[in-house]
Order: sequence, then structure tokens, then C-alpha cells
Amino acid sequence: MRFVILNVVLAAMLAPAAPNTLAPQEAAEGWILLFDGETLFGWTSEGQAQWRVQDGAIVADTGGPGWLRTNSEFADFLLVCEFRTGTDGNSGIFLRAAKPDIGAPHETGYELQIWNQHPEFPTGSLVNHARARRASFRPNEWNRFEVLANGTHWIVKLNGERVLETRDSKSRVGYIGLQFNPGHPVAFRNIKLRPLNLQPLFNGRDLSGWRPVDSPRAKEPPRWTVREGMIHVEGGPGHLETESLFQDFVLQLDIRTNPQQPDHHPNSGVFFRGRPGELWSGYEAQIRNEYKDDPSNPVDYGTGGIYRNQAARRIIAQDGEFFTMTVVARGRHLATWVNGFPVADWEDPNPVGTNVRKKEAVLEPGTISLQAHDPTTNLDFKRIRIAPLPERGPDKGR
Repeated sequence: MRFVILNVVLAAMLAPAAPNTLAPQEAAEGWILLFDGETLFGWTSEGQAQWRVQDGAIVADTGGPGWLRTNSEFADFLLVCEFRTGTDGNSGIFLRAAKPDIGAPHETGYELQIWNQHPEFPTGSLVNHARARRASFRPNEWNRFEVLANGTHWIVKLNGERVLETRDSKSRVGYIGLQFNPGHPVAFRNIKLRPLNLQPLFNGRDLSGWRPVDSPRAKEPPRWTVREGMIHVEGGPGHLETESLFQDFVLQLDIRTNPQQPDHHPNSGVFFRGRPGELWSGYEAQIRNEYKDDPSNPVDYGTGGIYRNQAARRIIAQDGEFFTMTVVARGRHLATWVNGFPVADWEDPNPVGTNVRKKEAVLEPGTISLQAHDPTTNLDFKRIRIAPLPERGPDKGR
């Protein structure tokens, strides 16, 4: 039954009104953009290929062989990607791959084939693992992949036709990459992903699994209540933290800031890898929907910014309206999305330690907490859910 439901979800994926955007329903469902349509933010080039953004697409047509990989790693997901290449196009999309120092991406992960003339593994195949059924491929036009990666279960659709369903357990987590082979120009756009298998951290009824931590300086501690399926908080300072500890994960939650007057922008944050019982420890994904003059100039790091380390690129959310925040934490790398738009992407360069504020990289498991910043705090949180990211394994690195 589980796979039937996932297949229904895969079949029901919605195309946004324009490439490289998300429809409101998609953002609410937890889809995130891996490509913003304008920049290579969140990507790293490996090899000699010359990648650029042109006319709303990621393009490679010069340079040597190489691949462009996401800075974030993913485990279980639905992935959509459109691609365009010629009749003799030879490219691919790498899935759950490791960094090059571990091995070639098609060896550490999977290569989703883009090469319709290959005699054994045509477009849509997982090269050297599973052969796709030959289906419609439109040279020099936009083609669309839809991929389900759920544990060992794989489904691939090409232009709406299911061309592959298989099981394989070689790799459970890794980067997504775009391949370039010299002499075969290729373009990609509308690259979006929905994480799967997120489990609820909040049951919608009470605060089971959570505990409050108050500041000794607070005249009145924050008031945490549950109403209408939401965690509501007023006042502060303090925070509400999970009893469980988490290390590497994909976290998604819906947040609403409730301003008390027009110039009020409630200040809060989502902390992770915190030390149990210690106020505001660990990393913080900021919540503050305020900017100066322009949304690209956030105040106090802005919603989705990694507080004290990297400001949000743009203020996406608005006070008084629910928005979805996504946080991916994998080792030193941290990334955030707001309503599916990538706003922060940061690699902690500091020596390993236990205190983020002391410029130490915290890599050990810790709590996740919701911040009550000050007496003017007024927020609601709902649909708080998480999917831990698995270890790659000692034989394949990280």
C-alpha cells in the first residue's frame, strides 16, 4: 500500500505556471527549488565543464568533462528535472553520488541516463543497474524526468511515461548532479525536489516529546500552548526543545509570525544540534520577515539566514501568513529554503567543537528547538516533521 500511495503522489505532481518556480500548493507540500532560474547558488562545479545560466536554464557547451552537483545531500525524494539536448546528446543526472575524492559519481551513486543512442542503457536507465524501456525522447526540445527514490525503490518517468521501475541498494544518500560530456551541449531547468519519509515531531494535540527551557533573565517565561493543531507561543525569552537528538536531517515546518502592529516583525528562530537544556545553543535558522529598502537586504540575517554566519539572500515570507521552512543539515553543510526558494547555503569552516557561538563547528547530534525571543514574541508552528539522513557507510565515505 505504501508504494501505491507513492505512485499516486508521483503521478499527481503539479507543473508550476513557469519554469523554475513553485506553485503555492507545491511550496505548501514541501517542494524545494534546486535551481532558482537565475544563479548557480547551491551548486558546485566538479571537473572542467564550463557551466552558466542562460535564458533561465543551466547550460554547458564548452570545457572538458565534468558535473555540477548540489551542495546539499538527499536520501529519499521525488525529483523533477527538465533537460534539452540534441539527437546525439550524451549526458545524465547523478543521484545519491559522493564527492569526487570518494569516487566517480556514477560509481558512488547512480547515473540517470540521457543518451538515446546507447545500445544497452537508453535515456531513463540507471546506467549499469537497470535498463529503461525506450520511450518518447524529443531532441532539441525540453524533456521532463520525474524520479522517485524511496529507499531501494526507484521509479523513472520520461515525458509522462513510466520507463523504469526497479530496486537497488548501492547508495542511500548523496548529491544530485548534472553531467556534461564535451561535444554534447546540454541544458537543464525546472529542477525541484520533494523530500520523502519525513516523520512528525509534533502530534498536533499536545507537547509530548518537547520540553520548555526558560531564560533565567526572563521576567515572565514564554507561554507555550497547543491550539487548532498548532504550537502557539507568546512572550519570552526561552525555547521549546525536542527530547530526541538529531544530527543530519531534512527538517520542514510551517511557521506564522503574528505582528501586533504594522511595524512589528516578530523575531524567532529554529535551533538545531543544540545542547539539551541550554538556552539557544547550536545553529539557528533565523525567523524575521523584515528588510531594509529591498527584500534582498534583510534585517538581522532575515528568515532562513544562518544566524551569525550567513544572511538570507532574500526575504520570501510575510508576517501574518504561514510559510514553509526547509532545513538540510549534513555534516558541516547547512542549507535553508523558504517556501521552496533557496535562501542560505553555508559550509562551516571552523574547527570541530561544541559551541557555535565560539566559532566551533558542531557536528554531533543535538536538540531541535523553537525560539521565544522576547516579550513581543507571537508565533504559530505546525506540521513539524523530520527525516534523518543515513550514513553513507565506511566503504564509500561521506
